[in-house]
Amino acid sequence: MNISHRLTACTLSCLVALLGTAAPSPGEKATEGQPVVLARSYTLPSKILEQQRRINVYVPPGYETGDRRYPVLYLLDGGTKEDFFHIAGIASLAADYRNIREFILVGIEGIDRYHDLTPPSEVAQDRKQLPTSGGSAKFRAFLEKELVPYVSSHFRLTDESVLIGESAAGLFVTETLLRQPELFGGYIAISPSLWWNDQALAKASAQSLQAPAFPKDRRLYLTIADEGGTMRAGVDMLVAALKAHAPKEMTWTFVPMTEETHATTFHPAALDAVRIMFAGKKAETAP
Repeated sequence: MNISHRLTACTLSCLVALLGTAAPSPGEKATEGQPVVLARSYTLPSKILEQQRRINVYVPPGYETGDRRYPVLYLLDGGTKEDFFHIAGIASLAADYRNIREFILVGIEGIDRYHDLTPPSEVAQDRKQLPTSGGSAKFRAFLEKELVPYVSSHFRLTDESVLIGESAAGLFVTETLLRQPELFGGYIAISPSLWWNDQALAKASAQSLQAPAFPKDRRLYLTIADEGGTMRAGVDMLVAALKAHAPKEMTWTFVPMTEETHATTFHPAALDAVRIMFAGKKAETAP
């Protein structure tokens, strides 16, 4: 069992325990047990994408009976067969003693992730490897004009919003920060695939950060695992641009996780990033 499966099992076991679901009695089928309701799923008809798009939404305990507003974390690859349960487990820790402010989680389920999450590439090998790639601008328009307004009108939110993604989704997070930074206040890019299109996004990052319209108060959490080659080179190029050209008001953190691999880094990096992005007051120790 790999680390992601262990974390999933641990998260779900804890949630089941918290909700008080009894273990199956002898002879009882597992399917006859009580369902565990963690979140709700919604389907959005998108005119921009000409598709039905599904989102999964976790709200903190007490949301239904209160009037409090919450920050929101938008999760790319946020389907129930993708990364939703992993990050929902982290979100549930905020109601515990983990020094994390409670937040609403919106998981955006993927359909063709390499189409949605990548900009067009001028590299023939990229297009051969991922023939449906190149739709990130249209997907970002869906987020801006359809998804974010829907979430804002249906849930009680503060003005604090963060976008998180890993690998190709990390590439999309980075592209959004550099090309449309006003869309979200915070960005979490975990092992972003900055090798794409001959590192064009990283190479243009200094110019993007120096643009007059670039908001000066954006927040960024950036990390990479033990990846080397052009992937690490692209991240290093972005870090150099941030050191030289990021607005002084911008808060950014680069946390290399060289003890992790591309397959294992998402979960520890996501927890670290959420602790930083949604840091709360120090909680009392649990009894």
